[in-house]
Amino acid sequence: MSDTRSPTRAGVACGLLAAVSFGASAPFAQRLVSDADPQLLAGVLYLGAGLVLLLAGGSRRRHEARLTRSDLPTLGAVVAAGGVIAPVLFLVGLQRVSGVTGSLTLNLEAPLTAILAVWVFGEYLTRRAWTAGLVIIAGAVLLGWAPGGSSPDPIGVVLISAACVGWAIDNNLTQRLTVRDPVVIVRIKALVAASVNLLIAFARGAGLPAGWVIVAGLTIGAVSYGASVLFDAYALRALGAAREAALFATAPFAGVVVAVIVFGEGIDLTSGLAMVLMGIGTGLLLSDRHEHQHRHLALAHEHRHFHDEHHHHTHPDEIDPPEPHSHWHEHEPLAHRHEHTSDVHHRHRHD
Repeated sequence: MSDTRSPTRAGVACGLLAAVSFGASAPFAQRLVSDADPQLLAGVLYLGAGLVLLLAGGSRRRHEARLTRSDLPTLGAVVAAGGVIAPVLFLVGLQRVSGVTGSLTLNLEAPLTAILAVWVFGEYLTRRAWTAGLVIIAGAVLLGWAPGGSSPDPIGVVLISAACVGWAIDNNLTQRLTVRDPVVIVRIKALVAASVNLLIAFARGAGLPAGWVIVAGLTIGAVSYGASVLFDAYALRALGAAREAALFATAPFAGVVVAVIVFGEGIDLTSGLAMVLMGIGTGLLLSDRHEHQHRHLALAHEHRHFHDEHHHHTHPDEIDPPEPHSHWHEHEPLAHRHEHTSDVHHRHRHD
């Protein structure tokens, strides 16, 4: 989905699909949470994601690189930060604050992801991309705004903010792992998160909800925690974590659209303005271009690829495998100019 032949278009499409499929689930999940323990419901949602991803089969069907032992520490950090610690911090924090405060605080995830991506993980954003991200985040903040709210509980805000840090770390580490098979990465994360959340919920004495709630939760989880996170992984692979974060910040827009069309809720002036801001920001991001002369250092790794301008290697014994394919290969030093994003091949320095 994020091939090097058209990384920007494929990555943007995956990022927007991830945002829509996740954001559209919010109005449905909101109606389920009143009939189930929140943490138990989180476990059911993750279980739905993991089960649907089990149907996807092995990496070789998709011509993807398999996870290796050297990937396990990073994968463990992804599961711990984004699948276990962050959701628990969020749920505990959400019990102490209003829905408005929780929504506003959750908007920290996008800027934290971008800051970590640029300052710690070596990504690069143009001024236009930074502007686009800020405009989208401003729209997301407006969507969460409601007048007349009570004063927030500082401990709740700190806990949700810490959850956003966990998800920001998760996003950036997942981006580094996406040279491997994204399906396997998301499958492991979903199944471990489901197991931990369900065990904690049952240990707390949470009871099973009605059968229809479980079925609905599994279905929503398959789409919004399975397909969404998978599309998000492909977007991370193609665009880098910073640009992906800006696109994923449009998720509340999809939730508002579903709430209006399916559940008949109204749109006020604030929501309308937020949607306009998100549209402007997305347009700026889609039109952002980053191109200059740059140099690739020698690199050896394995990932899904075509034989494009970055992959000129030969295959032994006159083997000519179909494209795309995955195998260990070496990149010779290369200097050239073309449009690019902060994918695995473009983490060079900028003056």
